[in-house]
Amino acid sequence: MTIKLFKGWLYLSHNIRDGLYGRSLIIKNLKTMNLKQRYTASAERYDDAEGIYQRCGRSGVLLPKISLGFWHNFGGVDPYERSRAITHYAFDHGITHFDLANNYGPPYGTAEETMGRLMDDDFRPYRDELFISSKAGYDMWEGPYGNWGSRKYLMASLDQSLRRMHLDYVDLFYSHRYDPNTPLEETLQALVDIVRQGKALYIGISRWPLEALKVAEKYLREHDTPLLIYQGRLNLIDRSPQDEGITKFCQEHGIGFISFSPLAQGLLTNRYLNGIPADSRMAKERSLKQDAITPELAGKLRQWQSIAESRQETIAQMALAWVLHQKGVTSVLVGASKVEQLEDDLRCIHAEPFHNNEV
Repeated sequence: MTIKLFKGWLYLSHNIRDGLYGRSLIIKNLKTMNLKQRYTASAERYDDAEGIYQRCGRSGVLLPKISLGFWHNFGGVDPYERSRAITHYAFDHGITHFDLANNYGPPYGTAEETMGRLMDDDFRPYRDELFISSKAGYDMWEGPYGNWGSRKYLMASLDQSLRRMHLDYVDLFYSHRYDPNTPLEETLQALVDIVRQGKALYIGISRWPLEALKVAEKYLREHDTPLLIYQGRLNLIDRSPQDEGITKFCQEHGIGFISFSPLAQGLLTNRYLNGIPADSRMAKERSLKQDAITPELAGKLRQWQSIAESRQETIAQMALAWVLHQKGVTSVLVGASKVEQLEDDLRCIHAEPFHNNEV
């Protein structure tokens, strides 16, 4: 078989000995083939920098108000070209922060593998313009060393993450959850050493209780590796970081705060206003159970929908804007299964402030 290129068309010539056929087969025009086109970021990606970015605590880091999370939609079961389209749109509109973890997928590790492909195919020239984070703390591999917060697990996991993402370092590395059975000093010293080894530039923690957060802030500050950011669940439905004093502590100590699940896994969208769609996450009971919508919550959703309409926003836009207007909040993490979702979410950046406990 021979391959020929002529005037932008690809031909395969087959010479079959038994004479069944010997002809040139036009595959398709190269312009429409699924070949990777060279990505060039939009020259306008920073035109709205004053509106998009805000300082993370008292650090020198500016983060976009909307950050792109890879928890779902970027795993090995998801179409790679869709991942490319979403990340291209994000970066073209100033979203420089991509948030990952070792076990994001599914399967575990494949979201980071997708990030590695994206680096090779598209984002290598823009590495210094990206703020890439990863985490370790939940189960990742079998045996006693593939979970929680030991020094062995955190360091081994980050080494694996860097290989999957084809990176020399991450900008931010998190302890993904508090480990009640490992001494805090062991976990925190591992984080300090990770920075000293050049494998991460900054340290964050996620979902730690307030008292452990206080210990972490003091330890890291005294070891010249100040805590950059805290990641917690904050949304209209779940306001526990405020109720527990975590956002207040972060604000007082110059620590940024980034909210995961600001849309409560889709509850704070118009998706469930009129029942449970058959193709929804709740219908499939993946990470959202059908009993999550109580009569009380259903009433609140209708109330919030009415307020959003009066603000000329969708309920999702209003929910994101509400989080961003809370004291001490730096950014919100959003997921997207299509570009249009991200486009819709970005409109919250310039939302009007809220008045007198409006929601």
